[in-house]
Amino acid sequence: MDSLSDVLARHAGDLPGAVALVARGGQVEVAAVGSADAGGTVPIARDSLFRIGALTMPIVAAAVLLLVDDGELGLTDPVARWLPELADPVVVRTPAGPVDDVVPAVRPITVEDLLTSRCGYGLAADPELPAVDLLFQVLGHPAGPVRAGGPDEWLAALAQVPLLRQPGEAWLYATSADLLGVLIARVTGRPLPEFLAERLFGPLGMADTGFSVPTAALGRFTSAFRRSAAGLVLADAPEGRWSSPPTFPSGSGGLVSTADDLLAFARALLSGHRLLTPESVRLLTTDHLTAPQRAAARPFLRGLGWGFGGAVDVVAVQPWQVPGRYGWIAGAGPAAHLTPATGTVTVLLTQVEAADPAPTELMREFWTYAAK
Repeated sequence: MDSLSDVLARHAGDLPGAVALVARGGQVEVAAVGSADAGGTVPIARDSLFRIGALTMPIVAAAVLLLVDDGELGLTDPVARWLPELADPVVVRTPAGPVDDVVPAVRPITVEDLLTSRCGYGLAADPELPAVDLLFQVLGHPAGPVRAGGPDEWLAALAQVPLLRQPGEAWLYATSADLLGVLIARVTGRPLPEFLAERLFGPLGMADTGFSVPTAALGRFTSAFRRSAAGLVLADAPEGRWSSPPTFPSGSGGLVSTADDLLAFARALLSGHRLLTPESVRLLTTDHLTAPQRAAARPFLRGLGWGFGGAVDVVAVQPWQVPGRYGWIAGAGPAAHLTPATGTVTVLLTQVEAADPAPTELMREFWTYAAK
């Protein structure tokens, strides 16, 4: 029978390196393969640091639910109470229409709209829609560096862009998670990195998770690559973008982490709910989309549902799927999931940017192995 190391070894020629972790109850299996750099001089290890991209979103969603459990926020609360820049949003009359042909939003944007990625802002299946194009011009593409300054400047810039869809109407990618990060800072009066460190990372022992990598840990930080016709191209070195704290800590893709830190986060949701109340865990991991919303978001979700900050398997079509499996695949390469019904956690960390939202062959083999 294949081992986890065998699964990674079969794909060693396709990527510089990877760390894979499968936890079933108290049993944890970990394998690492390859190099953290292009030259093969820095071996990948269990404690290697990776840019986790959109795996930031479930963590930020959980942080918002901490505030809900504390009574600081309500799911139906209009976010304009803390984000007055969004007090009077306007929406393009039709998604394909010009950005100056707008109508008022039919209702306020709520906390739940942000958690379910249905606030009206975000990346759509057609990135050339005028309102989406303007969003990219103002804020930058979700896969790249944020163009605006700090959170206040970012939000002021966003407020000048009309919504693509009415609040609650459609699932759109990424921007809601960044808004959640700004919301946390406004509600608590503390920067997002500080709140996450105090309420999440510290209590859970996630010592390697943050929005930048300390100098002492740069030796464990993997390089990031993207594919080109000529092969792998360096996208970001350890001493690059994450070597100092960002001006705008992105709730949609700003964190770095390790396999064990992500396991600690997943276990906090699965084991005794010591992070959140059982009701908040249930809401986090339950699909909130309608069938038409899932269908419209198929280029991203591929038939999956969406909980708070992450995707949810609604049916078991593939061998690895269990209804209720919760997690996401990040464009930066990593994937992490937890399955409440079985208590299984899977984490796969790679350092090559994904070409599209579809699972890679390695992911499919990894998930199949974990489901045995």
